[in-house]
Amino acid sequence: MPAPGVLTQRPAPGNGACAASAGRPYLGIGLKVLSALTFTLMSAGVKSLADRFPTGEIVFFRSAFAILPLLLWLGWQGGVAAAVRTRNLRGHVLRSIIGAAGMFAGFAGLSFLPLSDAVAIGYASPLLVVVLAALVLRERVQGYRWAAVVVGFVGVLIMLAPHLDLGSGGASGSVGVLFACLAAVCTAAATIQVRRLTQTERTGAIVLYFFLFTALLGLSTLVLGWRMPTLPEFGLFVLVGILGGIGQILLTESYRYGDASLVAPFEYTTMLWSLLIGWFVFGQLPQAAVALGGAIVAAAGVFTVWRERRLVLERAREAAAGGARAG
Repeated sequence: MPAPGVLTQRPAPGNGACAASAGRPYLGIGLKVLSALTFTLMSAGVKSLADRFPTGEIVFFRSAFAILPLLLWLGWQGGVAAAVRTRNLRGHVLRSIIGAAGMFAGFAGLSFLPLSDAVAIGYASPLLVVVLAALVLRERVQGYRWAAVVVGFVGVLIMLAPHLDLGSGGASGSVGVLFACLAAVCTAAATIQVRRLTQTERTGAIVLYFFLFTALLGLSTLVLGWRMPTLPEFGLFVLVGILGGIGQILLTESYRYGDASLVAPFEYTTMLWSLLIGWFVFGQLPQAAVALGGAIVAAAGVFTVWRERRLVLERAREAAAGGARAG
């Protein structure tokens, strides 16, 4: 799972993206699938740590060590100095607070829920982005998107049902669902703030400041009591952070080489990875209702992206035909 509010669209031209790069769709798809696997492995690492360490400690290490691969990547692109410059520090702080709240909630939810269930509930975030975009950004949302949102929310309710049954799932399942839902809401809100930041800020700055501020917020929980990790546990902390940073780089690069409408649906491969990792590592499989609800939400998301791509192609054909007639 990407960090809450992490930019998931093609980098701005100022960050080295170029039109020619978008002509390698299979590379973009491959990078997207690898990013989904990387983020799922990161989440599995977080889940294995969540029962032994405070959430704030996990947030700190995940964010702090994610900076290392990010800086190496920016340095390779020659963009470290540009990533540090900002014209909207207040916007970065707001985005970081919202995103950090989502990260805290998401990591807490992983301690109560199976990995695949937590991942599936996170699929509610893109649905909430559509709603918030209409309410906050005043974006015009077409009817087919609203239909997909309604269908998607039905899938979310199906996923939540078994965890809200205290007689079978226990109170811990309900607590996990609340944290996972809060994480989805925060991720959607942070995404809206990211959209605002992209009007003036570079991709590198948005990601770097998020990791820096989130690491500081995690570090502030030191006064609440942290546990000293053993050497293997510290190694897992480092791995979780580096995986988070690498996942972000792969995600960003995937949108450099492939159109967003083509690459985005492959985010749902996280369900496959979470099923496999949850089964082999934790011995957990999702309940039938969770699998069904997740499939419904994924189908709604894929339909939205497919429909959006069809509309873009239709507009391109109409523009080409209009140009031919004018010629």
